[in-house]
Amino acid sequence: MSGTFTPMPGSAPLLRQVAAQSVMEARLMLRNGEQLLLAVVIPVIVLVGGVEAAKHVDFGLDQRPIDALTPGVLALAVMSTAFTSLAIATGFERRYGVIKRLGASPLPRFGLLAGKIGALFMVELFQVAVLSAVAFAMGWDPHAGFETVLLGLEALLLGTAAFASLGLLVAGVLRAEATLAAANLIYLLLMAGGAVVLPASAYGGAEHVLPWLPSGALGEAMRGALIHGDCYGQQQVILLGWAVLGTVLTARSFRWE
Repeated sequence: MSGTFTPMPGSAPLLRQVAAQSVMEARLMLRNGEQLLLAVVIPVIVLVGGVEAAKHVDFGLDQRPIDALTPGVLALAVMSTAFTSLAIATGFERRYGVIKRLGASPLPRFGLLAGKIGALFMVELFQVAVLSAVAFAMGWDPHAGFETVLLGLEALLLGTAAFASLGLLVAGVLRAEATLAAANLIYLLLMAGGAVVLPASAYGGAEHVLPWLPSGALGEAMRGALIHGDCYGQQQVILLGWAVLGTVLTARSFRWE
């Protein structure tokens, strides 16, 4: 019949392109051993090791170790994926020309960014499920209520935006090898001294400074939501400020090749 095999060239709808890009990015993250280590294994080790260490070391916690550490470990998981994993993956994509080629595809540049963000949310959903299962198995008793869930989700979204913008900033200005070293070093420093896992009050004189870091703001926001079911707003504003700053600097300095 006339017209049955008439070609209809053109790209897929934008939402379908972004969804396909998100699924592909998420699969690549979880297939990579180093990315899986950062996303799941290290946070689980920190959670289990921290709870066990609290039996022998006084961290100055006001709650049971499992209740005090789980919100911070969830924040650490977001930092692992949205900052370190994203920065390293994007840095090597720039090195091998993947970013440049994707920039010439029918998927627009903002669609590529949306695909990466969608992949982050997919991986973070997996992280939250795994870490929550481990925490509940260890006796975690978070503050109950729908408001708690909303506050925790808000903190995760703002934390993801802040760390993703900073991760793309690092990946967009440094060479791949330098990005690998810088992202891992920053991750280790913030994990150890950035008030993400432990509350800022555990760091003595730095208590009033650390919450201004994105790690400290995210950690305190998660603890406020999951321990007290409350939000003072300052941490969210700080995370939003880091997200805006990182986005502006990335837009001005990111190099596609």
